[in-house]
Amino acid sequence: MRKSLYSAGALLSLSALVLSGCTPNTANNASGTSADGSITVTASDTECKVGASEVKAGKVTFKVTNNGTKVNEFYVLAKDGLRIISEVENIAPGLSRDLTVELAEGEYTTACKPGMVGDGIRGSFKVTANPDAKPIAADEQALRDQAVTQYTAYVKDQTEQLVTKTEAFAQLVIDGKDEEARKAYAPARLHYERIEPVAESFGDLDPALDAREADLEQGQEWTGWHKLEKDLWKPSAAENDGKEYKALTKEERKKLAEKLVEDTKKLNEEVHADNFKLDVSAIANGSKSLLDEVVKTKITGEEEAWSHTDLLDFQGNIEGARVAFEDVRPLLEKKNPDLAKELDKKFKAVETELAKYKSGETYKFYNELSKDQVRALSDSVDALSEPLSKLADAVLS
Repeated sequence: MRKSLYSAGALLSLSALVLSGCTPNTANNASGTSADGSITVTASDTECKVGASEVKAGKVTFKVTNNGTKVNEFYVLAKDGLRIISEVENIAPGLSRDLTVELAEGEYTTACKPGMVGDGIRGSFKVTANPDAKPIAADEQALRDQAVTQYTAYVKDQTEQLVTKTEAFAQLVIDGKDEEARKAYAPARLHYERIEPVAESFGDLDPALDAREADLEQGQEWTGWHKLEKDLWKPSAAENDGKEYKALTKEERKKLAEKLVEDTKKLNEEVHADNFKLDVSAIANGSKSLLDEVVKTKITGEEEAWSHTDLLDFQGNIEGARVAFEDVRPLLEKKNPDLAKELDKKFKAVETELAKYKSGETYKFYNELSKDQVRALSDSVDALSEPLSKLADAVLS
């Protein structure tokens, strides 16, 4: 789950979202673009310097360097500042990462998020028409269309299954059938974890559904899966920062469970709407984003702090990343067959490592794994992360 890019309830206009810490950009500024035409982004704890504020439509690569002291993220958002077009996460101090995305003509918002909290440091970004753009060859366009069709169908199927299983889970919570609800919790979430970057693209829905207690901004209402998780696996005072946990009342549980269903149905409606569109860059970058979710909260054990069902979330993220990769694979094999072979090998290595901890349809609790086992999982993910970061650039080349 990604920490919110906006304050709770604050759906502001673009002009109101531009923060004073954002350095104005200069279109086609030579000092802000690399020799290959990519755009340099210099992020720090207080600034987000984007080397150009205007580019021509097509493939755009942002080279993001974190010169600050906090882990940072970089986002390209729609003009409203809510819908995420693409992103690159977990940029440690002193490191650089690239984000390659295909942008159509229009107005966008860029954002750096030092510490991965708060609204982020934002600026406006414009994409103009590109009269020099070469038309995509018919055979490549066919492969792109095929990838989009297949992945869109996958996303819709996963949200449909998510609605069904969430309704069943919520009813168990409302009926006070805690043991059954605990068993239904992680299998229902699996469908969300498989398509998490798509869910995150709809602004306020992801925080409403999937916010962890540690993610909350001041004054933000906590709703969603993890609040119910905490109530189902009631922590001791020692596990709850020394405070005695106060259980939810029946009325509070009912309200929370019903909102979870309501928000899940909203997500399903969004991906079934006529204006829901994906493109190849979103699919390729989504594959990497899913792996980043594993690195950011699953490996650390932060995601399922009370249930310790992180390995099923881990499975969902890896499965979703694999599906996205497989859908663009025909394009990748046409352009970079060696990368396709390497990714297949590294995906299999992660899946093999994860399978060691599976028992029937579920997994060992994450807090039962030894430090060496966690390290082995982490190493297999790291080995996949590097080649997967090249996927978007390869399929869009």
